[in-house]
Amino acid sequence: MEQFIVSARKYRPQTFEDVVGQKAITNTLENAIKSNHLAQALLFTGPRGVGKTTCARILAKKINENAGETSEDDFAFNIFELDAASNNSVDDIRSLTDQVRIPPQTGKYKVYIIDEVHMLSQAAFNAFLKTLEEPPAHAIFILATTEKHKIIPTILSRCQIFDFKRIGVLDTKEYLVKIATQENINADDDALHIIAQKADGAMRDALSIFDRVVSFSGSELTRKAVTENLNVLDYDEYFITTDLLLENNIPEVLVHFNSILSKGFEGHHFISGLASHFRDLLVSKDKITLDLLEVGDNAKKKYLAQSQKSDIRFLLQAIDMANDCDLKYKSSKNQRLLVELTLMQLASITFDGEKKNNKPYIIAAIHFQSKVKRKVAKPIASQTFTKQKKEVPVLNEPKTPVLKEIPKPVLETKTRRRSALSLTSINRKKELEKIEVEYDQVEGLPTDSFKENDAVLLWQKYTEELLDKGKKSVASIMKANKPTLREGHIHFELPNNLMKDQLDRSKHALLKYLREGLNNFKIDLIIDVNEKETKKYAYTPQEKYQKLKEKNNAMELLRKTFDLDL
Repeated sequence: MEQFIVSARKYRPQTFEDVVGQKAITNTLENAIKSNHLAQALLFTGPRGVGKTTCARILAKKINENAGETSEDDFAFNIFELDAASNNSVDDIRSLTDQVRIPPQTGKYKVYIIDEVHMLSQAAFNAFLKTLEEPPAHAIFILATTEKHKIIPTILSRCQIFDFKRIGVLDTKEYLVKIATQENINADDDALHIIAQKADGAMRDALSIFDRVVSFSGSELTRKAVTENLNVLDYDEYFITTDLLLENNIPEVLVHFNSILSKGFEGHHFISGLASHFRDLLVSKDKITLDLLEVGDNAKKKYLAQSQKSDIRFLLQAIDMANDCDLKYKSSKNQRLLVELTLMQLASITFDGEKKNNKPYIIAAIHFQSKVKRKVAKPIASQTFTKQKKEVPVLNEPKTPVLKEIPKPVLETKTRRRSALSLTSINRKKELEKIEVEYDQVEGLPTDSFKENDAVLLWQKYTEELLDKGKKSVASIMKANKPTLREGHIHFELPNNLMKDQLDRSKHALLKYLREGLNNFKIDLIIDVNEKETKKYAYTPQEKYQKLKEKNNAMELLRKTFDLDL
């Protein structure tokens, strides 16, 4: 039985042409070798699995090739690899500098590859400075690291820096296709796309995932097998969720979310994936941005079909809400409820109901009650148990005179007038506000048209009812002016804020009366303060005298005749 070799080692590139996704760097190194412009110290930096060590080994072989010689020649004894993670002391660097002085036996250069160079200690860096700046002519240093910021600036200034980038999803997928063909494995295009996305730009991670999935599914590599093995939420779940959101089907969305949680996925993973799904749908709306969609051909068709059904306004709001939920998820104490509320708000974006503001809106539960069959339990018949009394013989007793019942005096209790700041008044106000909110959220309520005269008559009727109840202060305020009809709402002007505040306490009951009387539950009562009207009312004695003087000029003569004081 042959020993198994992982794909990351088996298919490690041997030439610069085999390196995936680093064309700019490989071309630069090849031209530097041809033109003999190679620096004495090179620094390869970038994320894991992008080809830093591989390029360092290829470069070490290339620079020792003479004319007429091939890359198959063994120059291994001229290449020294040092792991700085385990050899990070000053003594290790001193031994290295001692070896550098010895020229190569064959070939032109001795190449020192120091991997994970950021792990060197401060003292080791300082001991390495002079050798790195002025090495012997036969020595070339290649440093590799994933964390360039941990290297001291004096080292960076002595190196020629090459920044390796993450490998694209498409490049990774094409390389996996080649390997699958060589290994005689039938792999779905979508399955390889998922592996490439999961690798996050690291080819070594992609090959490791590929080996793992092949061990799980065998020679047939399907999308279902990849998602199951990698514990990745299939994009079909997001398509189903989006369809339910566009249909405003809140109950089914919540049930579907519960089924996803039952499979072992976290709510954070779901909501972040849903935000990415909305982004992909937005990208699919335009042919120019279609290239930004990094998915397989089959998935691309599904995205194009669903993007046609999705409005841009819906997608923009959905992305904003999903990202907001993503940010709040970790700090939330009830994370599941947070995601469920977000889903309900998403399902209410495209609802046809009227919204007064841009605040998050949720469809009222009454909208779905007609679709749910309620099972009413039969009431249990109450059983009355009567105790049979035994008949007791009554003896002949002397009759006593029957006294007439004297009626007890009944004290008349008058209802105390409560303050507007009392707990009872505040609770009553909250109940009325709650009723008003419920009216606003319920769809399908009557909105009959009416005239201004109808509102005025109803206003006067309500004023008379207040007088009958003894609420003279509110009734007098309502008599101060007549309501007007503007833009479908009732407007009422008052001369000062004091009267407005007093009427606001009874506004909710008044508005409810007007809505029911006019059979229109969408109207609103707007109370304004007109500063010009304030001047019409006289409060001080001087103002009252001026009012009387305007009506009758003889008032001034009367005051002077009798020498009256104001």
